[in-house]
Amino acid sequence: MKKPSDEQDSRYGIGDLLGLGSHSVRKNYYPALQEQIDELEQERNRYKWLFENALHGIFQANFRGGFLACNPAMARLCGYDSPEDLTKRVIRLREQLFFSVSEFDKIRQELLDNGSLSARETLFRRADQTPVHVAITLLRRPDLGPEIVVAFVADITERVQARQKLEQLNQDLEARVEERTEALQNANVGLRYQIEEREKVEKELVVAVDAAKEANRSKDKYLAAASHDLLQPLNAARLMVSALQDSTLPPAETRMVHQIHRALEGAEDLLADLLDISKLDQQAMQPDLIYADLEFGLKALSEEFDAVASNAGLDFRVRTCPAVVKTDQRMLARIVRNLLSNAFRYTRKGGILLSTRLRDGDLCIEIWDTGVGIEENKLKDIFTEFHQLLPQGTGGRQGVGLGLAIVERMIRVLGYRIDVVSRPGRGSRFTITIPAEHLTDHKPVVRDTTVPSFDTGLEGVKILVIDNEPAVQESMTALLERWGCEVTPAASDSDALEALTDFPDVILADFHLDHDRTGFEAIHAIRRSLGEDIPAAIITADRSDETRQLLRAQYLPILNKPVKPNRLRALLISLLSAR
Repeated sequence: MKKPSDEQDSRYGIGDLLGLGSHSVRKNYYPALQEQIDELEQERNRYKWLFENALHGIFQANFRGGFLACNPAMARLCGYDSPEDLTKRVIRLREQLFFSVSEFDKIRQELLDNGSLSARETLFRRADQTPVHVAITLLRRPDLGPEIVVAFVADITERVQARQKLEQLNQDLEARVEERTEALQNANVGLRYQIEEREKVEKELVVAVDAAKEANRSKDKYLAAASHDLLQPLNAARLMVSALQDSTLPPAETRMVHQIHRALEGAEDLLADLLDISKLDQQAMQPDLIYADLEFGLKALSEEFDAVASNAGLDFRVRTCPAVVKTDQRMLARIVRNLLSNAFRYTRKGGILLSTRLRDGDLCIEIWDTGVGIEENKLKDIFTEFHQLLPQGTGGRQGVGLGLAIVERMIRVLGYRIDVVSRPGRGSRFTITIPAEHLTDHKPVVRDTTVPSFDTGLEGVKILVIDNEPAVQESMTALLERWGCEVTPAASDSDALEALTDFPDVILADFHLDHDRTGFEAIHAIRRSLGEDIPAAIITADRSDETRQLLRAQYLPILNKPVKPNRLRALLISLLSAR
């Protein structure tokens, strides 16, 4: 038989005594506790939802055994159908979950030592026994057991693959860098070799250039010496032939003398051209610029060709306008003379015109001819060395093709321009353009306006000839005596002073004499000895600018060898007129 108290306990139960027996009792007696229980239930459900729907794997396990619990993400990561399947099948984490047993042992020891580890990269074994790269964070729970852990696992397969790809790219890049470095080193070696070879070639070139310069200097010295030695006998022969031309000879002998004269003249022109082209190529010919009356100079120059025109039956006209030009008179005269010589050489009928005119502020010197003309495709070649307008045997005295080459170089030195227009069979026109900046209003250099006449007689004129070459003395004496002069030849100033019986009217002296004496020193010695400023001139084969400047400083006129009789006669008359 039950006691009342037992019935009471049976009716209410233990829960009723604690206020948990019925909802009404809990609600009536423990409302605060119920609210906390509800909140805990909600929190548990929320964590359960997060646990089941997390993207990363989460599990609780015993490191001495297997899984205690895991979420679906952990099952998917390891290739199992469900968390239950994973928990059931993997009962030993060491052998079944971790791909490397040694790696598991290291992680376990580190966890026991430190209590946790974060984002440790390792390999898990999937259900199909393939590895998967994961980053695992472990937290030891000694409150639940000595080796109970909670783990968070992230699949890092893509990151590892990306890293491996990057490492491979880095390796490939390093390999390419090594290849390029090796290629660059090889290229540098080749470049250093090329540089060394180039430096070697440059040194050889410097040596070659120095040798070439020395050869040119030697060539110039040789040409100067050879031309002087060659011009000396040519000068003697020219003077002798001129003396013979003034003599009365039978027709056959007269024709032979004339032929010899033309041959000597050709040799003389060739030597002069070779010397000039050599100096121009070496830039050794510098312009001596002065203010010059161009109209007077061209008219004086044209007189040289009057006889040529008359003998050839050609009409030669000169049409000039007044102009003062800053120029080198000798070079400009040589340019015009060469062009006129070509015009007369290649003109058989008609005539030649020498004219000047202003065009757009510039001054143009034009040489027109009615000669054979030049084909258009050959115009660019006529200014090259050894180029002739016509082949040999087409008539006229042929040159060697240096005249126009000298013209072109002198034009360049003076800063002028030359143009040519030609029509085959009709003639040619050469135009020298002197730029406006070379024209000036300055007065020209003071000159003697008296133009000596070649008809003036030299009868009885006493001339002292100083030359260390006996052949030149003899030929000069023969020519001057043909003109009626009284000649005293001598090899030096001392010989001249001994030979003179009267004051000479004119002194003609060679520049280079024996014992390193010069002609102007001999002239000064005779003037000083006789006490009178006797008119004098230098006759020389030396055509250098230095010699010309030296003699100009001494106010001594120059006549180059071989001596042309008409120029010698004009020089003598000019010297006599200046007394």
